[in-house]
Amino acid sequence: MGVIEATSPVERYVAQYEAFAGNGAGAVPAWLAELRRAAIGRFAALGFPTTRQEEWRFTSVEPIAETVFALAHGADGGEPSPREMLSLELCEARRHLVVFVNGCYSPALSAVSGLPPGVVIGSLAEGLRSDPQLLERYLGRHVVTELRPFAALNTAFLHDGGFVYVPARVVMEEPIQLLFVTVPGAAPIVSHPRCLVVVERLSRASVVETYAAPHDGVYWTNAVTEIVVGDGARVDYYRVQRESERAYHVATTHSVQGRDSTLSIHPVALGALLARHDIATVLDGENGLCTLNGLYVLGGRQHADHHTTIDHAKPHCESHEYFNGVLDGQSHGVFNGRIVVRPGAQRTDSKQTNNNLVLSEQARADSQPQLEIYADDVKCTHGATLGPIDEKAMFYLRSRGLSPAEARSLLTYGFGAEIIDRMEIAPLQAQLDRMIRHRLLGEARAA
Repeated sequence: MGVIEATSPVERYVAQYEAFAGNGAGAVPAWLAELRRAAIGRFAALGFPTTRQEEWRFTSVEPIAETVFALAHGADGGEPSPREMLSLELCEARRHLVVFVNGCYSPALSAVSGLPPGVVIGSLAEGLRSDPQLLERYLGRHVVTELRPFAALNTAFLHDGGFVYVPARVVMEEPIQLLFVTVPGAAPIVSHPRCLVVVERLSRASVVETYAAPHDGVYWTNAVTEIVVGDGARVDYYRVQRESERAYHVATTHSVQGRDSTLSIHPVALGALLARHDIATVLDGENGLCTLNGLYVLGGRQHADHHTTIDHAKPHCESHEYFNGVLDGQSHGVFNGRIVVRPGAQRTDSKQTNNNLVLSEQARADSQPQLEIYADDVKCTHGATLGPIDEKAMFYLRSRGLSPAEARSLLTYGFGAEIIDRMEIAPLQAQLDRMIRHRLLGEARAA
């Protein structure tokens, strides 16, 4: 499909949607077709956000709006080589690996075997063909698109992505890997990957969602993930964004939890020139526990914006939020953390912390922790820090024989290790540890 000419960026994507819907993508269940139509209408009404809007005042998406992106069509530019794949995977376990290239499922690169009865790990496109009734119960039912134009645009182009379904009383022993690889071409492309993860009551699963590219290039990933955690279930969700440093990445992760459930989300942002990630979770059952444990490590001219919302909708729930940022060069990190306690959500216990380590005079961090409390028997705290490396700690390490670069790298690494240490998948921990050590050591040498 060629580039579609239009008079404005919004009209360009509306025209692109019409071509997409008329080019074979229209052969879908009626409920999905209606979901798409409503979503493109919502995107057309909202348009691209601007810095005049409070939720976007620190992040300009003008580079995305003004760049002409062609809709990606799978591995038109070729698939990654086996050697490249080894560098992109973050876990050693390969029995539950689902790979997508430029937004489309790649059977040749995927490996799924040894699944317990009833468990589904695969692509949404296949799920829509084999069991549309199951997907209708969950897909698009939780993510909010009314005020999120990028989530609406993703829904309009909803076609393929990761699908994980774990029925009741099943424990998945090995992590599930959803790997989204972009192979940039001569012209900028955009993909709209969608993930749906459903873990029914009293079940447990760990999912690793990764976005990466084998080489540098200009492209845009516009992703949405929905996570449904049943009563008494546990989900550990790891999300690693290590895109090309000339790429754009916009994402929405929305989760809903049942009673007595446990959810931990570990977002790590290392790549992309411009990244925005909206994370929203609703504690919709009593005695739920939610942990957000995030890290962003930025350098050069990178910009990463994290907006999080933890919605305590029911009483006796607990949430813990830890976000650390390491900023060097001329990078800019933005954190907006919102905790909502609804009327009647008594005995809520919620804690939020955002710490930023600024390594350069040109780097910048903006932090906005927020509390909205509509109940009177709660315990909620929030805090944020911003500053350079502690000079006393630097002096101590220098006095022990370390060079300035080594001391700086060690102290900076400890700041990131605080987040990595909370992760429970050992191979993933080790890979992230090596990646962050390598990156910080390189930046320290450059300084």
